[in-house]
Amino acid sequence: MPRTLAVLPPEQGVRLITLQRPEALNALNTELLGELAAELDAAEQDAETRVVVITGSRKAFAAGADIKEMAERDLVGILNDPRLAHWQRITRFSKPLIAAINGFCLGGGCELAMHADILIAGEDARFGQPEINLGIMPGAGGTQRLLRAVGKSLAMQMVLTGEAIDARHAQRAGLVSEVTQPEFTVERAIAIARVIAQKAPLAVRLAKEALLKAEDTDLASGLRFERHAFTLLAGTRDREEGIRAFQEKRRPEFTGQ
Repeated sequence: MPRTLAVLPPEQGVRLITLQRPEALNALNTELLGELAAELDAAEQDAETRVVVITGSRKAFAAGADIKEMAERDLVGILNDPRLAHWQRITRFSKPLIAAINGFCLGGGCELAMHADILIAGEDARFGQPEINLGIMPGAGGTQRLLRAVGKSLAMQMVLTGEAIDARHAQRAGLVSEVTQPEFTVERAIAIARVIAQKAPLAVRLAKEALLKAEDTDLASGLRFERHAFTLLAGTRDREEGIRAFQEKRRPEFTGQ
């Protein structure tokens, strides 16, 4: 059993993972990242899990990387950092991932949140990349994902000053899709996840892949990928079921076939 996570079995297709290092405001140490990568591996293989929601506590989604652990690593330790493999596994997760964020979402925590496909934030959430204050810089995708999410000017301001922004600013900038009352953040994320879980799994997977492709390729290549994925779905049973259910005015029953 994981020691730094609380994991609930899938319910209505949704698996909830909660970061649990309250003594460190859920700071991301190697153990936590390793356990999270393993749990996403399990969710990837589990047909009953169609969407994963990840959250922290009311006080902090994750307040950053574990500074104590970081201080113990020299140059060679950083070069051989086992966390890199865990981050890569999180990046490769193919099912929809939703982050429900309250409180501090800083440094590595903000980087983890940006690995999610949809970010739902409580009004008390604060997002930032304060690594510059320690004489370092983001190292788990913060500079790359933040710029793509909020644009050059705000990303530069956040990374170079180390100053955080609040949830409403994050929403206006495009970093999060919705802002809720803090007590409803997880509930809202799960509600969205359940809607997605009812859709055809193969269509959801390819649609996610196509949307992510748009971030790192030119338009013509992205359009080719989209058309290829669209064509592949023409051979699925779920497509037949979806069209038949629409014609028969009933709810479709998708099986992932």
